[in-house]
Amino acid sequence: MEKRGIMLSGLSLIGDQPGRGKGAAFHAVNPANAAELEPVFCSATSEDIDRAASLAEGAFPALAGLSGRERAALLRRIADGLTNEGPDIVERAHLETGLPLPRLQGELGRTTGQLRLFAEVLEEGSWVNARIDEADRERKPLPRPDIRSMLRPIGPVAVFGASNFPLAFSVAGGDTASALAAGNPIIVKAHPAHPGTSELVGKALQRAVQESSVPAGVFSLLFDAGVEVGSSLVRHPAVKAVAFTGSASGGQALMRLAAERPEPIPCYAEMGSTNPLFILPGAMRERSAQLAQGLQASFTLGSGQFCTKPGVVFVPQADSAEFIQILQSGVSALGQHQILTHAIAGKYNKAIQQRLTDGKAQFIAGTHVVKPGCASGAATVFGVSLSDFLAHPDLAEEVFGPTTLLVYYGAESDLLTAAR
Repeated sequence: MEKRGIMLSGLSLIGDQPGRGKGAAFHAVNPANAAELEPVFCSATSEDIDRAASLAEGAFPALAGLSGRERAALLRRIADGLTNEGPDIVERAHLETGLPLPRLQGELGRTTGQLRLFAEVLEEGSWVNARIDEADRERKPLPRPDIRSMLRPIGPVAVFGASNFPLAFSVAGGDTASALAAGNPIIVKAHPAHPGTSELVGKALQRAVQESSVPAGVFSLLFDAGVEVGSSLVRHPAVKAVAFTGSASGGQALMRLAAERPEPIPCYAEMGSTNPLFILPGAMRERSAQLAQGLQASFTLGSGQFCTKPGVVFVPQADSAEFIQILQSGVSALGQHQILTHAIAGKYNKAIQQRLTDGKAQFIAGTHVVKPGCASGAATVFGVSLSDFLAHPDLAEEVFGPTTLLVYYGAESDLLTAAR
């Protein structure tokens, strides 16, 4: 891909140098038609990881020593670069994720807005939480010493890009913005679903670093076809924190790795999309049709690939007939939903088939025909009694895609049991 002078290399960005290009090869894949997208991307090698970590460690004192105003200027340069390269970034993200262009244009605006917001906070300055407790030599029974404290940067941070937000929760997303604002160099592990998007954003960030006269090791971008690079990065002694947005299983695995190190490090993880929603009897009696329509819109938004999706919905057994009927009618009329990747679509359809065959929950609405060729899945609704739900805890596990589970309860007091 070459647009307006930008060419994708498929190589990791290690400071201001490319990766060695000797790791496992992989392509980005268009989820709409399964076509492989050029170029070939190369997973980072252990040497690439060591080099990125060493550069970040070396760059840390210089970045940490900058004033808030100087760091703010860096964040604004990144935002300006993303805006300038926005058309190419959005076009590539559309090819790699299938997300609509207006959605991606809005997400780019959110990404640059986050960077500029952190820049404003940096210039204001109170975020350092500086405190001075002056000495009191006359205090009884013991004198009080002079105590001074403030928040300080921690060191290189490993940032993991998310599949469902290729811009706002990825290479230059909120985790990156906050880490750089606090004075921490970053090493981003790009999500394999959108490597071209990641490289375009990474190059814009790389240029901003070069223009800011800070060490090149402030930013590196590593590609990975699987999970090996990410695991090695979290274990690396130079890395001092981890930022992750994604599945519960993936985040928990990283948390274990971070805790098991000789020097344990914090892992800031936003995990999963199983959000319980409680519909009370009064609300169901007053506006069941509105609730059904709202639920359908919510759990299918973005093909059910938002972290805010209501995945478990507790509904009163009584007075829910109209709610169920409207939900059945609306969901059954929906077509296939495009999923971010073929791998995610495969897991989604496998989970739906499992629910259809294991008999733990009743099929309520939707279709379960798998469309060949593209990464897609149909919206579905399942139902289960509260007693059966409590007897099968696995029903509460995340299913990433356009599905939700209704849990029928009797008395309102049952909701306390369900909530626990």
